[in-house]
Amino acid sequence: MHQNRRWRPSAYAALALMAVLPLGHGVAQERTLNAALSEQKSSVQDSARSQARIAQLADQTTELLGEYRVTIQRLDRVRIYNENLQSLVNDQEAEKENIQRQLESFQEVQQDIIPLMYEMIDDLESFIELDMPFQLTERQNRIQLLRDIMEQSDVTVSEKYRQIMNAYQIEADFGRTTEAYDGQLGDRKVDFLRVGRILLAYQTPDREETGFWNKNTREWEVANDFRNDIVEGLRIARQQAAPNLLRLPVSAPETEQVQ
Repeated sequence: MHQNRRWRPSAYAALALMAVLPLGHGVAQERTLNAALSEQKSSVQDSARSQARIAQLADQTTELLGEYRVTIQRLDRVRIYNENLQSLVNDQEAEKENIQRQLESFQEVQQDIIPLMYEMIDDLESFIELDMPFQLTERQNRIQLLRDIMEQSDVTVSEKYRQIMNAYQIEADFGRTTEAYDGQLGDRKVDFLRVGRILLAYQTPDREETGFWNKNTREWEVANDFRNDIVEGLRIARQQAAPNLLRLPVSAPETEQVQ
């Protein structure tokens, strides 16, 4: 029994050692597990951060792609605008060249038309001098006005030409109209009757003298035999009487004598 008592403490020690050994092994396993869990957690966190970064980069890529497409569209618009602008510039250059050619041509035309217009004025003045002497002051003033306009730099060539043609038209219209007007014949006041360019007659207000312009002799001739016809003609021209047939003193054209 004494020996058994001496063995028991040793047995307790062995049991204690055996109890300690499993406890120390469990702590190590726990540490290993915690380390693994910590590493896994860190890996998950890194993975989450990577995923977030990838998502952020994807969003940035999508945004940059959208900006790129918008930029491309803008560049296309700018290209189209520049092409249109270049077309306008080319058209303007062509128009500029065309205008320049017209100006050069206009200068050449001016060199020809200015002398022609002076000739037209001279011819019109000569025509009036050779025509029946009706409304002479008005017609001669019109000629002088044309000469004055030709010397004015602020009047265009086209306007000068228009004024000359207008004067020609006025003279042409005289051949298709009839008029009665007051005027002076020498120192006497008379009433004039013009029937186109066929007749230019006069009559004193007291009707004592009636005459007409003889285109053959280019002189005034008394023709009292036509007194009543001229009176009626004056009334018709002034729209005081209805048109009627009249006996008028018309000079017969001259005929050349055959030798």
